[in-house]
Amino acid sequence: MTRIEPPWALLAELSHGCPLHCVYCSNPVELIGRSNELTTKQWADVFRQAADLGVVQSHLSGGEPLLRRDLTEIVAAADGAGIHTQLVTSGVGLHEKRLAALVAAGLRSVQLSVQHADPAASERIAGARSFAAKVRAARLVREADLPLGLNVVLHRDNLDSLDALIELGLAWGAERIELANTQFYGWALRNRDALLPDRRQIADAVARVERWRPRLAGRMDLVWVVPDYVDGKAKPCMGGWGALSLTVAPDGTVYPCPAAAALPGLDAPNVKDHSLEWIWRDSTAFNAYRGEEWMQEPCRGCELRTQDFGGCRCQAYALTGDATRTDPVCSLAPDHALVRDLVDRTHLPEPVVAPAYVYRAQQPTPTVSAPVSS
Repeated sequence: MTRIEPPWALLAELSHGCPLHCVYCSNPVELIGRSNELTTKQWADVFRQAADLGVVQSHLSGGEPLLRRDLTEIVAAADGAGIHTQLVTSGVGLHEKRLAALVAAGLRSVQLSVQHADPAASERIAGARSFAAKVRAARLVREADLPLGLNVVLHRDNLDSLDALIELGLAWGAERIELANTQFYGWALRNRDALLPDRRQIADAVARVERWRPRLAGRMDLVWVVPDYVDGKAKPCMGGWGALSLTVAPDGTVYPCPAAAALPGLDAPNVKDHSLEWIWRDSTAFNAYRGEEWMQEPCRGCELRTQDFGGCRCQAYALTGDATRTDPVCSLAPDHALVRDLVDRTHLPEPVVAPAYVYRAQQPTPTVSAPVSS
């Protein structure tokens, strides 16, 4: 029997509403409507229960959490429970008075999403005018003396601009940049052919990150989130299923990871019906892929099983239709050819024009990606 340690982190998805239409969005294809969101009182109870369970840190995310008019009250409830809060935002809707109220309520840090260093390219990827709002948000956060982090989801259309993105972070006063290669879940899976980089882009990006790190020592942290499709190494998704953190969706459904809503038959429980403690320790959903008993070969006999935990269950399902399969991104997986063939298609002798982006609630747009050459 796997020993169940308490979680330390909570992803609070306050709303799936968002002013942006990012083509790499990993939220589910079917979003939860605003009318089904938890109330202020219900979120306050979630944070109280989470703190009792052992949670010490929460990302207030979405969608766009600033769409919640009660965000200040939600921050205060989390802070009152003793939970460190970080606002994860597009920056759209963040103004001086709003930020001051959030800081007074106990907000501790802000993570700002950035799509590209070039304003036009940023807005093309986001599917909405938003760059000026990001510039303003970064300035306000810096003036409020809050720690500022940037989250940059990397893909074919911005990997070659990595230097400019890091320079943007320096100019904005960021203390940390998370360089998160696209995870192909939810809506991002719809745009995979347009977003998937080739091996040259990844190799160049890795080399540039390594050149930047000594220059930024003591000034800024660079976090490189592995591009597992290209690397051939399964990521230790969420530190293991039901091991470190939990995700509460806008309607109160609780998942072991943000993408798990796509898994059929998971029977994810809801905070309206069960306590967080029962959900974490006893629910079928959270115990489904804990430990090693569920593993098939080659994972069951692999020495990496305690490091990558068999890879991502949601990715295994997305690629094979079976959540118990070895994550196909792993070079040792029986299904690895599924991923290898996808990556190889992006690295052809002749330039390849990527497909058009597909935005939520929109028809495919004219081609927006630059040609990719070997």
